[in-house]
Parts: sequence; C-alpha cells; structure tokens
Amino acid sequence: MVALAWRYRWLSLRVLLLNMALIALNLGGLSSAGLGIDVLRHELLPDAPPAAWPGGWMPPSTWSPRATLAFVAFLVLLFAAVTALLKFVAAVASAELSQQMVIRLRADVYDKLQRLSFRFFDAHDSSSLIGRVAADVQAVRSFVDGVVLKVLTVGLTLAVYMAYMLSLHVALTLACVATSPLLWWGAVWFSRRMRPLYLRGGELGDRLIAALVESVQGMAVIKGFGREPEAMARFAAANSALRQQRRGIFWNLSLYQPAMGFLTQINQLVLIGYGGYLVIRGDFPLGAGLFVFANLIHEFAAQVGQIVNIANSIQASLAAAERVFEVLDAPIEIADSPAARPLPRAAGWIRLDSVSFAYHPGRPVLQDVSLEIAPGERIGIIGETGAGKSTLLALIARFYDVDAGAVFVDGCDVRHLRLHDLRRNIGIVFQEPFLFSNTVAANIAFGRPDAPLEEIERAARQAAAHEFISDLPQGYENLVGEHGVNLSGGQRQRLAIARALLLDPPILLLDDATAAVDPETEHEIQSAIQQAQQGRTTVLVSSRVSALEHADRIYVLQRGRIVESGSPRQLWERRGEYWRLARQQLCEDFAIPATEP
Repeated sequence: MVALAWRYRWLSLRVLLLNMALIALNLGGLSSAGLGIDVLRHELLPDAPPAAWPGGWMPPSTWSPRATLAFVAFLVLLFAAVTALLKFVAAVASAELSQQMVIRLRADVYDKLQRLSFRFFDAHDSSSLIGRVAADVQAVRSFVDGVVLKVLTVGLTLAVYMAYMLSLHVALTLACVATSPLLWWGAVWFSRRMRPLYLRGGELGDRLIAALVESVQGMAVIKGFGREPEAMARFAAANSALRQQRRGIFWNLSLYQPAMGFLTQINQLVLIGYGGYLVIRGDFPLGAGLFVFANLIHEFAAQVGQIVNIANSIQASLAAAERVFEVLDAPIEIADSPAARPLPRAAGWIRLDSVSFAYHPGRPVLQDVSLEIAPGERIGIIGETGAGKSTLLALIARFYDVDAGAVFVDGCDVRHLRLHDLRRNIGIVFQEPFLFSNTVAANIAFGRPDAPLEEIERAARQAAAHEFISDLPQGYENLVGEHGVNLSGGQRQRLAIARALLLDPPILLLDDATAAVDPETEHEIQSAIQQAQQGRTTVLVSSRVSALEHADRIYVLQRGRIVESGSPRQLWERRGEYWRLARQQLCEDFAIPATEP
C-alpha cells in the first residue's frame, strides 16, 4: 500500500500543494473579513479599538471609511475568486490522480491474473476475482487519495490553524482544543471496530456476485427445471445478507459521527464564553479576533471530523487491499527459469518419466506415470472419469508443474523451456470448448489474429466446420454470442478444433474433442482429425473406445496409474481393462446385457 502511494508521489504532491494553497487562501479570506468587521466597528463605535492591519500597514489617511471598506471588500472578493479557481484545479488534479491509480491498478491485477497458474484459479471463484478487479480496486485507490493525502492534508491544516490560533491567543486556543485527544481516541477505537465488518462485507459481496453469475449462466437449467422462484429466493437472500451487513456499518457510522460532532461543538461553547469575555474586556478584537477564531474553530472541527471519514476509508481500503494484494502478491508458480531454452518448432517427441501429481496434498491424481511418444505418433489415453486423463494433457502443456518426475518435449524438461514457445508448439482442444463473444473468424484465429481468411477457412474445413459456418447469416463474420450461446455444442467443439489446427502445431492435444457431438458429426470430425494428424504428434484423450480406433498406441489409466498400453488390437486380445471398457460401451450402445461370455 505504501509502495502504491510512493508510485504516485508526484501527482500526490501536486494535490497536496494545491490543498495547502487553499488553506492559505482561506486564512487570507477570513482575515480580510475580520479586518472589515473591525474597521466597521471602529467607525460605528469610535471608542472601540482600531483595526489591526497585517504587517503594520495602514491605509492612506486620505481614504474615506467607505473607500477603506471597499478595499477590504475587494480583498475578500479576490481571495474568494482565487480560491474558487484553485479549487477547480485541485479537483481536476485529484480526479486525474484517482483515475490513473484505478486504471493502472486494474491493469496490474489483470496482468497478474494472466501470469498466474491454473492452481490459483482452481482455488478462487471467478465471481470473487471479478469483484476484486471491479470494486476492490476502487477501494484500494481510496487509500491514497482518501487516506494518505487526507492524513497529510488534515495534519498540515490542523498545524496551520493551530499555529494561527496560538498567534491570536494562546489561552483561548488551548481551551478550545481541549477535547481533541478524545477525538483521536475515538478514531482509533472506531478503526479497530470497523475492519472485520468491512472484511465480512467483501465476502458477502462475492457471494452476491456468485449468485448472479451462476443464475445468468445457468438460466437454461433454472427455467428447464422450473426453479425460478428458488433462484430468486437465493439471490434475494444473498442481497439481504449484504444489506444487513451494510446496515450494521452505517449504524456504527451514524452513531460515531454525531458523537464526534458533539465533542467539536463543545469548542464553540468555550469560544463564546471565554472569547466573548475577552472581547468585552477589550483584550481580544471582535473581527480579526473572535470572528476569525470562530471560523477557524469551525474549520478545525471540520478537519477533525475528517478523521471519521479517514478511519472509515482506512478500514474499507485495508479490507479491499487484502483481497487485491492477494492477487498481486500471489507467487507465479509457472514461469520461465532464468536459463530457459527457446523452442522454435518442436519435432514432437514427448516423454513422461515417473510423473506424479496432486491438486491437493495427499490426494494424488497421477502416480508414477511413464510413457514415451515418438514424433508423428498418434496416442490415445483412455480411462474412466477421474482417472487423470485431462491432468496428463495439462502437464504436457505445463499448466501445472509435476510433483515428482519430469515431462520432456524434444528431450528437454518443459520446466527448462520458454513457456511461450512451448505452448505455441501445442494445439489444444479442451473438453469444454470456450468461445469469445466475437465473430466466428476471430474465434478461429484467436491464436493467430493476423491469419488470412483463406487459412481460417482451411482450418474450418479440416475441423468439419466450414459447412455450418457458411449456413450462418453472416458466415465467418457472424457473431457467436457470449460463450458461443448461438451455436450447438458440436458446432462449438468444431470451432475449437479449427482454432487449434490454424496454429499448425507439431503437437496436438485433444481432450475428448468429440464428446459433445452426434455420431454423424463425430465421424466427420474423426475423418478431419485423421488428416490433421499427418506430420504431427497427437495425444487424444477420450472415455470412448470408438474415438481411439485409429491410434497407434493406447494407454489405459486407472486411478492415476497406467495399467495397460499397446495397439487397439493388442489391448482387445489381452482382455484387460481396455477390453472391459470396450465391451461395456458396446453393450450400452446396443442395449446388450453386460454379462461374461
């Protein structure tokens, strides 16, 4: 937080200097108004003390009382005009500081999110991350302009006002500020009380966003099961919980602010009693003394009252900062090593050497997995749900680092290769295809934004997607909608395959790429994949035996271990786990009882 304030020190210093100039102008305006009151009083009551002009200066004796008052009025108007202009400049400078911080901080958080590993996203909800980028960044920004700058401004303002009041009358000043220690104690107490409330507010805000996001994304399921009332009730409950929590914060503020305001009003009572007594005795001027002192006490109380807002801002910004800096300070687990090697274009040789991996300690997903894939080889990975098939692909692309063993590409440990080069050599089709809210062409060309339309169409033909794209109202320029909502599951999957093929990668990883398509489309995609596999290493993960019939070799995973490997024919003849899966699926497809022969 301090580093953030230091980054914007020059802009902050400009805002601080402008505020200091406003304080000086305010004092000048008050002194001029007080001087005018003393001039007028002396003219009305000749026995009253004459006005004490600053610096010993006196108006020329030739000036009439009207000219003297006109001069004082001009000074008051001049101070007011310059103050108004400077307030505008200060407001612009403060807004510039705020916006620069927000934009830079959001960019920093987004940049860090792009570099964090999948493990971080596994541990944090998307709604929580959205809240940190959108709302919490604003609260962190308030630490600089709402805490650091205000503390400096309030501190310097109080110091200047205190010095000025002491110069007018020491005893009266000390009597009027006697309640200030109570105000400071109250600010400290309030600050400690509010911090846990703001932390809880952040958590409830995340729950509200999560309820909204899930409801919008799962609208088809909600309507399909007729659960709209329950969804509304869930959102209302989250909204009500946040409202009640905010109500507690506002209740505390509503009690604290009047209590502090009451203490500051005691100062005015002291001024009226003690200050009025001094004026009556002739020991204190009415205008340049009591009037100015009354306004300074009011300003002094207002600045002390800022402590309430500062204490509130501190807790709000600290609670938000914990969430924002959890992202900014999170360790980057997957990064280039200092001696990382380039990988211009891989040959496609892959080896896993005694690889073990777990998402959570003590719950291994892969255990002592070893396999070797030659360049251009077509490899299938099969196993039941939860066997570790998708995790194996994630380790090849280095979405995670292994816990034990090593993954090699072209004979080099992937941890010693440049991460960007490694992933540019790999085309990936995920089990659940994700499409951006953009055109069909832009989604296919996501990995190569500069790809010409001819190559985009070629990749679409390879993925059996060109025909349905041509039937769209605007063809390749048709918008797919958020998450590809305008397309079927099979169409989204084929666009994802085309996106991978456009890169012309030497290594192709397919994570159950035909899972969301009908049998006819599956056949078309399988034929297209057969063509795309030429000259590149392909690793195809599937829970369906039929999807791996053209594989050169198949590895069977069971509970994170390789239990079988060989060609489809060899595995069938062994009558092991592969045979069991194939026979079970065959029986399911043709409704045959799965009994032993």
